[in-house]
Amino acid sequence: MSNDLFDLTGRVAVVIGATSGIGRSLALGLAGVGASVIATGRRTELVDKISGEIEKIGGKTLRQTCDVQQRKSVDALRDAVLKQFGRVDILLNAAGQIFRKPTHLIDESEWNRLMDLNVTGMLRACQSFHEPLVASGRGRVINIASLDSYVALTEVAAYAASKSAVLSLTRSLAVEWAPKGVCVNAIAPGVFKTDINAALLEGTERGKELLMRTPMRRFGRIPELAGTAILLASDAATFITGHCIVVDGGFLASGVNQ
Repeated sequence: MSNDLFDLTGRVAVVIGATSGIGRSLALGLAGVGASVIATGRRTELVDKISGEIEKIGGKTLRQTCDVQQRKSVDALRDAVLKQFGRVDILLNAAGQIFRKPTHLIDESEWNRLMDLNVTGMLRACQSFHEPLVASGRGRVINIASLDSYVALTEVAAYAASKSAVLSLTRSLAVEWAPKGVCVNAIAPGVFKTDINAALLEGTERGKELLMRTPMRRFGRIPELAGTAILLASDAATFITGHCIVVDGGFLASGVNQ
């Protein structure tokens, strides 16, 4: 074990959904403590951009797109990473979408599309990277959950159901993979303004209520999530598995705030 528990030098991290928002920040955070980080998403130009940022801070990376809704795409990513780096130590699943709509009006195709991206896509990634994570001897899976994994917010039932499933999948994989030396955990961000939720938060009554319910009285700043990801990826977390760390400014702990 390293004298610096949080040093990830020599480790290889794959971050899926890393071209914007939370995934981007976590990819840069892991690179900042020494990991080689393959930051991927569906759009070539955005993969090139985040890869350039990783290289700018001295990190090693690989430019490879990935669509978690396509098994062949996920497997191609795995094969490319193994060809260049020979190993995978960390898999961070951050790909996801949200939409707001009254539940009785949701079309099944909308529901299925969201579930396929947010849950089944995560499953595809975990299945594909299972063998290299086991071979690592210190494999880590970090899944991005949500406050919606714990509480209901109006008119986002599909997203909430998907993120509840993410939490359940995390626990199930943690139990199955613990004997193989792979730790599987999740991070549930509180109210962080990102590309996928900005329209739900900016200048809306919903945004105002979420701020009121957060004891710190502000939205989270995306870089504030990096420390949690670094912890879960590091030697400081060798006996932590099956858990979800909530980073929410006190939201879930809170009752009446006025």
